[in-house]
Amino acid sequence: MADNTIPDDRSYTEEHEWVLIAPGAPLPATPVRVGITSVAAAALGDLVFLDLPEVGATITAGETCGEVESTKTVSELYPPVSGTVTAVNTTAVDDPALVTSDPYGNGWLFEVQPTAAGNLLTAAEYAEKSEA
Repeated sequence: MADNTIPDDRSYTEEHEWVLIAPGAPLPATPVRVGITSVAAAALGDLVFLDLPEVGATITAGETCGEVESTKTVSELYPPVSGTVTAVNTTAVDDPALVTSDPYGNGWLFEVQPTAAGNLLTAAEYAEKSEA
């Protein structure tokens, strides 16, 4: 993996998803982006298909809301926050390799207007758990 850096400007889940909410910050009044981590992207390998929640769908933190499929396996997505999906990254759906090459940037998966947060970790906490 080229870049092991886990950005500390967002929060993480033990299931290898990130949400663009600073650790310890209150839930914002605006939609936040969600994606998978570089750890997950590296473990999955080349992504070939994304099954993401639809715009307008209500998702619940910790309950599966979609899948990412690679040449090796299918992995379920567990949203880090509950709320309503406001956008889906159609560029990533059309080109799933974008998620692997830029998981914290252009490879985001969907945006959600959060109503509640799940069990969120800081970058350091996530790095510790993902190495274990």
